[in-house]
Amino acid sequence: MSRSATRMAQIRPFYVMALLARAKQLEAEGRSIIHMEVGEPDFDSPAPVVKAGQKALAEGLTHYTPAMGIPELREAIAGHYRRRYDVSVDPARVIVTPGSSGALQLAMGVMINPGDQVMMADPSYPCNRNFVSLVGGEVCLIPVGHESNYQLTAAAVEQHWNDDMRAVMVASPSNPTGTLVEKEELRRIHQVVRANGGTLIVDEIYQGLIYDEAGYTALELADDLIVINSFSKYFGMTGWRLGWMVAPEPLVDGIDKLAQNIFLSPPTPAQYAALEAFSEETVAILEERRLAFQARRDYLYPALSELGFNIRSTPKGAFYLYADCRGLTDDSYQFALDLLEQEGVAITPGRDFGDNHPEVHLRFAYTADIAVLREGVERIARFIAKRA
Repeated sequence: MSRSATRMAQIRPFYVMALLARAKQLEAEGRSIIHMEVGEPDFDSPAPVVKAGQKALAEGLTHYTPAMGIPELREAIAGHYRRRYDVSVDPARVIVTPGSSGALQLAMGVMINPGDQVMMADPSYPCNRNFVSLVGGEVCLIPVGHESNYQLTAAAVEQHWNDDMRAVMVASPSNPTGTLVEKEELRRIHQVVRANGGTLIVDEIYQGLIYDEAGYTALELADDLIVINSFSKYFGMTGWRLGWMVAPEPLVDGIDKLAQNIFLSPPTPAQYAALEAFSEETVAILEERRLAFQARRDYLYPALSELGFNIRSTPKGAFYLYADCRGLTDDSYQFALDLLEQEGVAITPGRDFGDNHPEVHLRFAYTADIAVLREGVERIARFIAKRA
């Protein structure tokens, strides 16, 4: 009789996928659905990137590449850090991966033994936890609130460290909250982790989508940490399935060996397309889109607040608002289901992001034009009024 491995009990489903499936079904039936649930930019991949991908296909660049990516792209990523952040990164430490998920799988596979613990904030992106479980590790979730902008602090890391702790993972900007870890706080977190013999992993996949202040990279602080990034969010290349990591030199050989066995290589046409992601023409397009995301945030934040959603930490990055909805419901999952069925607005319930009061939190993604968001807000207002 076939049976699942015991680790599968630790891996939760992505609840929003059920909502998405229902939303797609309703659309197929002719309903108008406003999507504020999916963490995917609504913009197509930039034209220069698409053109470069088409050129790669036409030239027959469809064969295997080195497991850690083509040298040209690893060098281009290192050049990106040099130009944007004035940080020198050895291209030998850059590993191109099949999406940032591939990078996380490699990082956990190389570092985490069964029983090792990885500390993360609660709420946080669920897949990060699942990659720890996949290799037999244990996740230590630390409840965080608006007092720390829903981020771990050095004091919290120090307080919750134990002998089984192997790594600490933070995300800046964060999914689901859109908040940042301030640079000096991240420096202090790194110092605590290093002093205890652990490794800091920094999820920077929304880097570039930062508002109100200049961004930074954790690589400005040290080179003995792991940085995860992606071509999906800022660069708008979700379906190309391409990401990268920058790893400490002692881990590179192990990552290379594991990548050879798990992935063989990242997608070849996507790698050649991504070379164009750093061009001046593409960056100009991406910056226009970043400003569009900022304008959407600046509309949606006050609009939701006026409806009774309590957004207690201003999101400075990504494209999410994480709202406390206890003034409107004590069952955010049912609220999301009913909103979809009655008014055709799809949002994400808090249960996808951890155990820290998920029943009174909802995530709104502003991955749609302001006109669409405005219609969504009108429908939500109508839904709330009917419940009163």
